[in-house]
Amino acid sequence: MVTRRHSRTGAALAAAGLIAGATGVTGCAIGGLTDDPLPSDPVDLMHRAAPTLVRAGSSKARTEMEMATGGTRVTIHGEGVYDYGRQLGRLKVLLPHDPAGREEHRPITELLAPGALFMKNRGAGVPADKWVRVDTGALSDGNLVTGGATDPFAAAEVLRGARTARFVGESEVDGVRVRHYRGTADLTTASRAASEGNRAPLRAAARGFATARVPFDAYLDDEGRIRKVRHRFSFVNGGGQGTVAVASTTLLFDFGVPVAVRLPRPEDIYAGKIAEE
Repeated sequence: MVTRRHSRTGAALAAAGLIAGATGVTGCAIGGLTDDPLPSDPVDLMHRAAPTLVRAGSSKARTEMEMATGGTRVTIHGEGVYDYGRQLGRLKVLLPHDPAGREEHRPITELLAPGALFMKNRGAGVPADKWVRVDTGALSDGNLVTGGATDPFAAAEVLRGARTARFVGESEVDGVRVRHYRGTADLTTASRAASEGNRAPLRAAARGFATARVPFDAYLDDEGRIRKVRHRFSFVNGGGQGTVAVASTTLLFDFGVPVAVRLPRPEDIYAGKIAEE
């Protein structure tokens, strides 16, 4: 899942390793329960999505990451909680079943923090009781893909780079009425507007992806909170031939839920070599 290589194609290789190891703008005014009225311009609304989550405090999250390459399509699922004020989260990431019939992989526990990703049950020669720490700003995808799940707050901050957005229509997500918007975001622009903890990772992703342009679908409730967001990322494939398409979906629910995340002590972090998979 995470290797020591951080080349332009490193994120695609890392994601593949994890799996192998297991123009115009149109608007629609919306009302809400917040003190300030929500903007009618969809682009402005996307730009405010991340700050709105900070005001919401916390939520539960479900993630789904689908990668298609070489005629193969695999999906990784995650579930957990996130504190948007502290930018701390915890996810349990489930690897896909191994088609070769090898022993089933244990879920990977991931702790998300500003500029860092901590993983337990990483495998690849890492002791079961140790954590692996990764500097997300050093990853060529900024950890939007490498961990098998996009950090929920980073997913929202990508929308700070929205260049176009249009109202598609109303629908429901988990029984909640939402408004569906579709558009494109620019990762370089997003990195400039992001919170301090996500600036370097998003800047790295802008350089490391095949393109800094990210198509998205965002589903917001009446308070402007993201209930579902889907990004489509693209990597240059190994050898520069073709691309790897990755679709990352994040669902947010149960806002205000208590979140207790304790980061590992230095002595609990593995400092040895991580085996290639």
